[in-house]
Amino acid sequence: MTKLSVNLNKIALIRNSRKTKLPSVIEAAKTAIAGGADGITVHPRPDQRHITPADVIELSVLLKKPEYHHIELNIEGNPTFAEQNNGYPGFIDLVEKVKPSQCTLVPDSNEQLTSDHGWNFEEVTFDFGQIVERLKSQGIRTSGFVETDFDQIDLAKKMGLERIELYTGPYASSFGGDKQMKTLDKLISASEKSINLGLMVNAGHDLNQHNLPLFVQQVSGVSEVSIGHALICESIYEGLEQTVKNYKSILLKHTEGL
Repeated sequence: MTKLSVNLNKIALIRNSRKTKLPSVIEAAKTAIAGGADGITVHPRPDQRHITPADVIELSVLLKKPEYHHIELNIEGNPTFAEQNNGYPGFIDLVEKVKPSQCTLVPDSNEQLTSDHGWNFEEVTFDFGQIVERLKSQGIRTSGFVETDFDQIDLAKKMGLERIELYTGPYASSFGGDKQMKTLDKLISASEKSINLGLMVNAGHDLNQHNLPLFVQQVSGVSEVSIGHALICESIYEGLEQTVKNYKSILLKHTEGL
């Protein structure tokens, strides 16, 4: 069955809007896990607009407790954010300190509101493969944020990545419209291509309770979906634990046995 990793960035964003400790990222993680989450995702950025390095460390400590040994921590970020400033230790240094289950490398910039495109490995100006091997040598599973371009998927494999995370933004934007099946077909083909290369497939961006069922029905072989913005928004009305249960129910119904 496709696993659910809950992205807690928005919890931290709300907390950071006031000089307070509420809502608690740690309590949100516990609640999401109580609802059935298989993992917790965070995306710390140098500007610390939401998740902070301190949050990452606290989550790591929490998830290393025996009762949470089955819950994976996935840290997303751009490996080029190496500069230390205002308490930010640099992305790779933070990842190596925490040693999460998975590190998803994402080509975002400081100016981006959210991750909105995959890697173009032909334009990478640093040794991507060396960073991948560095993380893998420490037992950290590596994933990379990609779009549906076959050439980029081929290069992801050559870079040594173990997984790719398919960017589902175009599918979510087109859902219910004339281009829905076109964007979905690209994801289907990209997933099949990746699996044939020996890459496991994750997916994420703007998935919600409306568009997720069709996605997981049609795109076979997805190991994990990472969902944050929509899930946290929906939890305002239904509660966080129940909302996570709703997503788990969708995944159970549409991907059990796949």
